[in-house]
Amino acid sequence: MSEPATTVPAPESTPSVVIHIGASSVSMLIAETNEEGCHIPIDILEQPAPLARDIFRHGEITSETIERIVTILSGFADTARENGIRLDAASRAVATNIIIEATNHERFLNRIRIACGLAIAPIDDGEMTRLIYLKTRRRLKDMPAMQHPRALVIHVGPGNTRALFFEESAITRYTSYRMGAHRTREAIEGSHNGGAAMLRVIRESGSANLTQLRFDYLDARLDALVLIGYEIQQVASFLTDTKGISSRKLLRRLARQASEMSELELVQHFQIDYQTAEALVPALEINLAIAESLGSESLHIPSSDYERGLLLDLLVSSNLTDSLDQEVLRSARILSSRYQSDPSHGEHVGRISLHLFEQLQALHGMGQHDALLLHVAAILHEVGTYVSPRAHHKHSEYIILNSEIFGLDRRDVTIIALVSRYHRHSGPKLDHPIYAALDTADRILVSKLAAILRVADALERTHAQRVRDIIVSLDNSRLKLRLPGVTDVAVERLAMQGKGDLFAEVFGLDVFIEDPA
Repeated sequence: MSEPATTVPAPESTPSVVIHIGASSVSMLIAETNEEGCHIPIDILEQPAPLARDIFRHGEITSETIERIVTILSGFADTARENGIRLDAASRAVATNIIIEATNHERFLNRIRIACGLAIAPIDDGEMTRLIYLKTRRRLKDMPAMQHPRALVIHVGPGNTRALFFEESAITRYTSYRMGAHRTREAIEGSHNGGAAMLRVIRESGSANLTQLRFDYLDARLDALVLIGYEIQQVASFLTDTKGISSRKLLRRLARQASEMSELELVQHFQIDYQTAEALVPALEINLAIAESLGSESLHIPSSDYERGLLLDLLVSSNLTDSLDQEVLRSARILSSRYQSDPSHGEHVGRISLHLFEQLQALHGMGQHDALLLHVAAILHEVGTYVSPRAHHKHSEYIILNSEIFGLDRRDVTIIALVSRYHRHSGPKLDHPIYAALDTADRILVSKLAAILRVADALERTHAQRVRDIIVSLDNSRLKLRLPGVTDVAVERLAMQGKGDLFAEVFGLDVFIEDPA
């Protein structure tokens, strides 16, 4: 099944380029955008490169691999020029998220910038989940498995495995595990085993992660298990029928067959490159182990070209707004519910925070993604009461830092955790290690968002949703708030005395609640 074209609004039909330095290959897509806003591929190039092998075997990218990738990109530049495109004007140029595990990743990225004029951005965990979301959402209509009420999508990547649980086409759970095809391949390299012994070592290597995954979805009633990933989709034609359906029995048989082949035999039999062949058996066995852990007999594996779909999605993933934001907020609400936080309070503080954010746009100068982080922080700022009401702001920080929020990377989660921490008591300080570890721009962002959250939380001091409307005005030294419908503002004024201080420090404006009209 071929990947459908990806539709996005486009003002003109100029060629776009996306480059992906992946775990085992470097690829480039050149696409035109038609009048309907669909990206139509003109040319797709892919060349193997052992990036993941270097990272997981040596902890760094070897000079040979660096120069091979530079050579590949130089060749891609020639092809782009033939299409009238400069490679340094590529729409997206990204690298697999495992690259940050290489001790010399900065030297690698600098070498490419100097040699090819390309600024490569590593894909973060947040975008990786967005890409999986895009791939899955595209399958909602044309893949029968995604039409089931409850479908679990498993993505075994080069270094990590991610699980997205869909209920009625909405994500209700997201987890990730430090268990991937290439990471496992290098972990078992020294065993020199083949056949059944190799499969057993793969299982043992991932046993802790498999146990955790089984526990995480113990209560989930699955109607369908969908397996995606570069390696398994490369061999989908050996596993599935015309509808993309396979079984544990077929996957077990193929994993056993592949484990008994040499790398040369894998390359010849499955028509794959050597880098993919190295990770194929771990990918198959990890997927099989997950299916067995969950008790799923029927498996659904898309037969589409994984890399082609990824390249198309990279053109649009950074432009996702409303649909993805709703999934992020859904994930935050599920986390809030898990820790029994007062949902009406969190939601109301969120509404007030966003209202203030919008009304004060000219003052703070933050963007849409920052507003999303503020909204999530508002929903989660009191989850720490699950541990103890005392010092619950610190408990909130800890819980959030150690949780997964779908669609957000670790930077985002860290900012949310800190903003939640600073909703009460002390504001940000450089002797707080996690705050101090941020760069200057992110420390300023935390201070701005926390200042707004504190004002919003003060206006919801009663937990009774008394404040329904806020009229905002500014003068030279004050942020003035009028609260229509609130006849006595004594409680809010008292709360603001303890929470308006950070706003004054950050924005230079005292917060003043006006007398009722």
